Amino acid sequence: MTVKNLKKAFIEPLNGKQKGKPIEVLFNPGEYSVEKSNTFQSNSVPGLETPLLQFASGDAESLSMELFFDTYTYKKGEDIRKYTDKLVALLHIDAELHAPPVCRFVWGKFQFKAIIERLTQKYTMFLDDGTPVRATLNVTFKEYRTITEQLQEIGRESADRTKRKVIKEGDSLWLLAAEAYGNAAHWRPIARKNEIHNPRKLEAGREIRIPPLDK
Repeated sequence: MTVKNLKKAFIEPLNGKQKGKPIEVLFNPGEYSVEKSNTFQSNSVPGLETPLLQFASGDAESLSMELFFDTYTYKKGEDIRKYTDKLVALLHIDAELHAPPVCRFVWGKFQFKAIIERLTQKYTMFLDDGTPVRATLNVTFKEYRTITEQLQEIGRESADRTKRKVIKEGDSLWLLAAEAYGNAAHWRPIARKNEIHNPRKLEAGREIRIPPLDK
């Protein structure tokens, strides 16, 4: 890619006092890493050797990178903090928001909406008077999405309608509850709906109804 077509990365504050004032990095990162994980809870079920793993929630995605700043070579030896402090400010509580601002890291087509979770500054070069002119910043962004944004992205079938299920050999109310609701402990609504008095004895071939949890 030619210098003329080089896309510069920048951090764009999305709310608060700095909204609409993009912060351009002096040098694009050499690499970045994206991390995603999930949280599961363990539920013990009578008669099973190992507990069932119940999906609890997805953890926020994180974006980590190292940013290099150099004013000695390209900015006539200006104090490097003139540039790095703009990023540090995104960690501070905004007076209008009573919280740090939400921002978006943008590099070409890649965009990541987040808050800055952690930032470490390391100054590596100084003028004779001690003015720092080179620095490396290790920055970790934590994904930020509103409830509305997350609900719009949910594509799985909700357990909010009555469903029907044909019992198979080996089925149990605990397994059916885990499958329908994501939690084996919610077997009692199924038992009540189908007048099952002994949850350990299910008749294979019988059709039962899986009710919504809120009814």
